Amino acid sequence: MERKKEGFDGQRAIVIPRKILAEYCSTNPLIAGAYITDIGYYPKARYHYRERAHGSEQDILIYCQEGKGSAVINGEEYQLNPGEFMVIPKGISHNYTADETTPWTIYWIHFKGNIVSELIDNFISKNGNFKSFVEHNDTRTHLFEDLYQNLEMGYSNENLCYVNLCLLHFLSSFLFRENYNFADKKQSIDIVNISIGFMQKNFDKMLTLKEMAEGVHLSGSHFSFVFRKKTGFSPIEYFNHLKIQKASQFLLFTDLRIKEIADKLGIEDPYYFTRMFTKLMGMSPGTYRTKRIN
Repeated sequence: MERKKEGFDGQRAIVIPRKILAEYCSTNPLIAGAYITDIGYYPKARYHYRERAHGSEQDILIYCQEGKGSAVINGEEYQLNPGEFMVIPKGISHNYTADETTPWTIYWIHFKGNIVSELIDNFISKNGNFKSFVEHNDTRTHLFEDLYQNLEMGYSNENLCYVNLCLLHFLSSFLFRENYNFADKKQSIDIVNISIGFMQKNFDKMLTLKEMAEGVHLSGSHFSFVFRKKTGFSPIEYFNHLKIQKASQFLLFTDLRIKEIADKLGIEDPYYFTRMFTKLMGMSPGTYRTKRIN
C-alpha cells in the first residue's frame, strides 16, 4: 500500500522555526506554558501515514472533519470518523493512517508547554482514552484559520503572543466541548424549551409552524433549524408526539370516546387522529386502550 507523510492536494502546513521556539516561545513567560510548534490542514489525504515509535517531542491534536482514518496509540487501536478527534501526549508511541477508500480531512496541531501537557493529561484521565467527539461548529474552524493566517504573517512578538494565547481557547473547544460556545447553546436550548412549553399549553389547538416561530420571535426556517438540531424532529412532528402522549393518557385514565379525545386535541377528523395515533404507537387507539386495560 502506498504511504505518504506529505504531498496532498490543497494541504497547508506551517512549521515554526526551531530557533524561534527555543529563543522566544519557550522563554516568554506569557506563552511558555502553551505554544504551537507545527500546524496544518490536510484535505482528503489519501495514503496519509505517520509512525513515531518513540512518540513525538510535542503533544498532538488531530481533528477529523470528513472521511475516516485509524490510529494506534500506546498499543490501543482507534477508528476516527467525522467529528472525532484524538490527542497524543508527547513521548507516546503511535501511528495513524487515512482510510484507503474514504481518506480523512484533518486539522492538526503540535504544541508544547506545561499548561497544555497538563490539559491533555487531565482530558485523557477523565475521558478514559485518547479519542472523543465534538459537534461541528463554524467558530472552531474560524479560530483555526485565525491561528493559521496570523502565523502566515510571520513570527513577530505580537503574532506569536496572540496566536499562542488563542491556542488555549482552540484546545479548550475540544477538551471542554460542553462549555464551548455555551452562550449560543443556551440560547438554542431556551428557545426549544420555551417552544415545547408553548406546545404543551396548546395541545388542544392545531398550531402552525408560523405560530410556533412567532412565539420565540424567529422566522419559520430558522426556528425549524434550531428545533430540529436540538430535538432531532421538526416542530410539527414534535407537537404531534405531544398530542399522542396526551391522547394515550386520555385512553388510559378516562372513558372519553375516540371522537371526544380527538376534539380535545384540536383534531376535527377522528379518522385522521386514528391514523396519526396508529402510525406513532403501532396500534389503533381502541386496541391501545384494550391492551393497556388488560
